Amino acid sequence: MARDRLDLPAAPRRGLRGPSVDPDAFGNFSERIARFIGTGRFLVYMTVFVLVWLLWNTLAPADARWDPYPFIFLTLMLSLQASYAAPLILLAQNRQDDRDRVSFQADREVAAQYRADMEFLAREIASLRLAVGDLATREFIRTELRELSEEIVEEFEELTEDEPVHS
Repeated sequence: MARDRLDLPAAPRRGLRGPSVDPDAFGNFSERIARFIGTGRFLVYMTVFVLVWLLWNTLAPADARWDPYPFIFLTLMLSLQASYAAPLILLAQNRQDDRDRVSFQADREVAAQYRADMEFLAREIASLRLAVGDLATREFIRTELRELSEEIVEEFEELTEDEPVHS
């Protein structure tokens, strides 16, 4: 029997998983519903629907009413709508949390890269400042040349003072 063999893959089991549903398609659907439920338009539609329901079942002739005064059927429909809306909204929030988490992680990585680049540039600027500090500037060279020329002139004058003048 193939079931007893361990060298063969197990046959897929049919359990109580239900129908196969694309999670992204279902997630997109739930997000669209959650976005619509969170609008003022939905509240207006729902209010008009409930008002029409109440007015019809209160003011219509008795034989045309389908949900008399305690409005049990309306309560059942609103409960059913709420029982589906809550999980769809939670699913949409979970998907948004996942997107936010990925976005925050990407932002952290970009910030870390920027921080590393800034530290590198700061080190480079510091090394350039040190290197420029060791370089001779134009003013420094002029001052040094002036001092050297003054020393040469002084030495020359000393030498010429010590030598006898030949006529």
